[in-house]
Amino acid sequence: MASRTVAKDIITLRGSAAIVSEFFGYAANSILYNRGVYPEESFAKVKKYGLPMLLTQDEGLFDVLAYTDKDVAVPFTWIESDPKLIANPQMVKLHSFDTKIHKVDTLVSYKNDEWEEQVSNANRENIHDA
Repeated sequence: MASRTVAKDIITLRGSAAIVSEFFGYAANSILYNRGVYPEESFAKVKKYGLPMLLTQDEGLFDVLAYTDKDVAVPFTWIESDPKLIANPQMVKLHSFDTKIHKVDTLVSYKNDEWEEQVSNANRENIHDA
């Protein structure tokens, strides 16, 4: 009987991956909405985790964002890799969460076109002033 209770409290790697994947999905939708990447009317309100969330209605939107193969075997050990950095990034720290086994701190970076535009404008002004 005790083993049943213990088994219910254990989060599997596959279950943890599903939780993290779902979390990133909501986080990405939140960024798309808050940054005005897509029009407000392309999002619908849903209630998840007792909170109102906005999800895009464009089903094909995240097809271009998925670079993983769901059929790949999970490695026995994790390997370190270099950070994949974006030049002139805009960084958004997302809410972290804890599953009692895993803690997930997240940060999303995307290209900051406004910064490049400001630099280009400043360079043009410097050229004209010279």
